[in-house]
Amino acid sequence: MIHKLFTFPIDIVVNIGKKVKEEVDKEFYDLEHIQRKLIHLQMMYELEEIDEDTYKASEIELLSRYEIAKRREMEQVQELTREKEEK
Repeated sequence: MIHKLFTFPIDIVVNIGKKVKEEVDKEFYDLEHIQRKLIHLQMMYELEEIDEDTYKASEIELLSRYEIAKRREMEQVQELTREKEEK
């Protein structure tokens, strides 16, 4: 009982950290989210809300994140396939 009393605050911090990581991963590596951001970026450029330099820099960043997200997705698929083959 006393052990739980002392570890409870640590458990809360750990769980909050996990949730924050999940949200950050979603923000930076969710394929659909990145696609929406690319579309929004294109619209802003076409409506002349941002200049070409800003557009290109943001596009490069988003495409880089998209590539990483796609690679992560492929690695997850390969891992699942490998696990099924082992069973």
